[in-house]
Amino acid sequence: MQFEHLIAINDPQNPLVTALSREQVWSGLCHRVDNPVPFLPGMVSSTIIERTETYLRRQLNFGAAVIEDKVTQAENHWVRFDIQPGEQHAGGSLTITIEEPEPGALFLRFAYTTGFAANPNSEERAYIDYIKSAYHQSDLDCVRIIRTLAAEGIAQ
Repeated sequence: MQFEHLIAINDPQNPLVTALSREQVWSGLCHRVDNPVPFLPGMVSSTIIERTETYLRRQLNFGAAVIEDKVTQAENHWVRFDIQPGEQHAGGSLTITIEEPEPGALFLRFAYTTGFAANPNSEERAYIDYIKSAYHQSDLDCVRIIRTLAAEGIAQ
């Protein structure tokens, strides 16, 4: 399954929405890399297994399931989470890209790729709309958390 969508960060038409800078959004995404627990419901803990100049490997503990991922990034542009396939997870990836079509107009593009429902005759296909909706809600929560971090001065 492949799924992607955009979430607007700044809305010049809505003065009630506090505008964030690209640096604040990037800082929030970096916070998600280093401390994913607030961003992922059900996560109990996260352990960094390996950190190099080019990637980070983590173990994500969800209680009943423990998965590993590898995180790569291009500073101030994108972050990619590659979930390693295992007994408890089929694997997949999420790439979050900061897009700025014009100065101050910031968006986050969330692009998912999974092996879920790869077979067109699979019973899993009945759950695709539910999963897409859950991903979208999770991504809205991610933006909300980034906004909270920025308001608290953590994402600067």
